[in-house]
Amino acid sequence: MDKKFIPKITVFHCINAFSQTSWSSVGGDDFEIKFIKLPCSSMVKDVFLLRAYEAGADGVVVLVCPEGQCRYVEGNIRAKKRVAWVQNLLNDIGIDGRRLSLSNIAAGDTAAAAQIIDDVLKNMAELGIYDRCRAKTIIGNQGNHSTL
Repeated sequence: MDKKFIPKITVFHCINAFSQTSWSSVGGDDFEIKFIKLPCSSMVKDVFLLRAYEAGADGVVVLVCPEGQCRYVEGNIRAKKRVAWVQNLLNDIGIDGRRLSLSNIAAGDTAAAAQIIDDVLKNMAELGIYDRCRAKTIIGNQGNHSTL
């Protein structure tokens, strides 16, 4: 019995960049999406991103304020550095770093959010399923480190 691949996406987002109520138009039957609200995108730590994969995410998205518009001055820049570091780590441990992305989004821009999710889904279809058991073992050993 063949089951259809239903990608699981975890979205970390700054509450100042996007509100939870704006997400009602983003969703579908062909994927699962989980939202993690953060007071600022700078609060996304490498361990949180890695744990999302350990918890079953096929793709992780970090949504940040447009550059130069962060309430906390450099929160989006810090998040960008962390995402880049984790992308490199994912590549090193055999999980394609393209499974993690960061996008700048203006507050209330639901069209952009829908496009970002659509792009991530296309990327997941291209990358396919990865070996979660292997990922859990490797991430369990790597996830104890925090940098930046």
